[in-house]
Amino acid sequence: MTRNLETDMETLRTVLRLAESRDFVGASALAEQTLAGGFEHPMLLNVIATRLEQEGKYDESLKLLKRAVAMAPNDVGARHALGLCLQRLDRPAEALGYIDELIKQHADLPFAHASKGNALMALGSLGRAKQSHQRALELEPGNFSATTALASIATHRGQHQEARDWAQRALKIVPGYPDAILCLAAAELAGGDLGSAEKLLRQVIIDSRAGPSDRARASGLLADVLDAAGRYDEAFEAYNACNLALRQIHRRFAGSNVLGYTRALTAAMQKIDANRWTVVPETSAAATGHVFLLGFPRTGTTLVEVVLDGNPRVVSLEEHELLADGVLAFMREPLNFEALASADERAVNALREAYWRRVRSAGVDVAGKVFVDKHPLNSLKLPLIVKLFPRAKILFAVRDPRDVILSCFRRRFQMNPSMYELLTVSGAAAFYAAAMDFAYAVKRSLALDWHEIRYERLVAGFEQEMRGICAYLDLDWMASMGEFAHRVQAREHATPSTAQLSRGLVTSATAQWRNYESQLAPAMPLLKPWIEQFGG
Repeated sequence: MTRNLETDMETLRTVLRLAESRDFVGASALAEQTLAGGFEHPMLLNVIATRLEQEGKYDESLKLLKRAVAMAPNDVGARHALGLCLQRLDRPAEALGYIDELIKQHADLPFAHASKGNALMALGSLGRAKQSHQRALELEPGNFSATTALASIATHRGQHQEARDWAQRALKIVPGYPDAILCLAAAELAGGDLGSAEKLLRQVIIDSRAGPSDRARASGLLADVLDAAGRYDEAFEAYNACNLALRQIHRRFAGSNVLGYTRALTAAMQKIDANRWTVVPETSAAATGHVFLLGFPRTGTTLVEVVLDGNPRVVSLEEHELLADGVLAFMREPLNFEALASADERAVNALREAYWRRVRSAGVDVAGKVFVDKHPLNSLKLPLIVKLFPRAKILFAVRDPRDVILSCFRRRFQMNPSMYELLTVSGAAAFYAAAMDFAYAVKRSLALDWHEIRYERLVAGFEQEMRGICAYLDLDWMASMGEFAHRVQAREHATPSTAQLSRGLVTSATAQWRNYESQLAPAMPLLKPWIEQFGG
């Protein structure tokens, strides 16, 4: 049947008018009717996808948007909507690919630069995100998304006065906007005005405009306020409310079985005959030293890394996944480590080159430097590390397990299957115990060049402990290494420790578990062996 072009164009105009007036139900109904009649257009698919997203049907929306982009690769609305949908599905790396392509085609779209910045924030790349949002503001000085994002970036970096300035600018555009209020509350907390911070956060929790993520963040920050006020029972309830909400938001990770995988690693390691572990000599590397900074989250690894970064002989990379090729080759199924133990020179050298290629791709030049690879949960890759880099040194950070578990439960991490385990006290304790069982099983079985860092000793005798770490790494201690507060704020990536470290060395973070002793009690049997070893 021959289509009437003018009729089809008038239908598109009608759908657009309905969508612009925010009648997405009417726009979507007409779009579906038009598609059923045989006329397909990216805008129609985009409108239906918008309605599906409003209903929480993101996967269905994604299918339609991919269809729209395949039909019209240069359609700005469809490509941008696809990027936004992927971000809502917590797939920021994929979103970034589509948005980057959009910017290549249309370099002067402020909303595209803002969306790129949001994807980079989700990936933890705050420096690049800030550049993208600043570009969006250059193109459109009143861009609201970029303004609120810059407030959030400053908050993550502990730059609370800058965060306050950006948040106040955002609130002039949209009064009461939850994300901006959260940044203001964080600034009030940092400044010690607990009453004002609490009032702001309770406002967000009951605000109908706040989404599930906003309310979760507000509950977590409220818990920090209540903790600072010494209202520990109320604080724990608020931390729990935050984490229950995060468990629901990220429920797709619930079946990942990280705990089962970790325990299987230990069982496999216990079967290893160390005499069958062949050592493949390392070929010459550009780095003069190679260090793996490991442990468990919240044991002080970020502190040690930023201090070492103050030495001009050191370069580091902030929690990049550099061992993925080796994991895929030898650790996808931890049934045994026989293949890894006997891996030949060709296989090992190929994986070494893949590792260093990833380092170079991240923009790090290790020539003549000591390279520090900091990633706490690379503890679960210790056999692979030993195989690929037998000359590498291991810095292993430990802390009173009760403080570790409490801190993991209280802090908000970039979510993945491992971090999902930390959203309950029992889950955090079980994962901690399993991870430590494995790390120390490897230490017993294989010859490791291992130096243990005790967090409590580090913060109590900072310079003495850091001198010991430097001596182990054949580095000279420099007083400037201890002046890390300004360096941490300028880092590309932020961890839950960043805002804390921006204030300098904090010595009050030990024995915090005593304030929550009754709430942590159910986890104590699992932690008992490690409390006896590290509890002081």
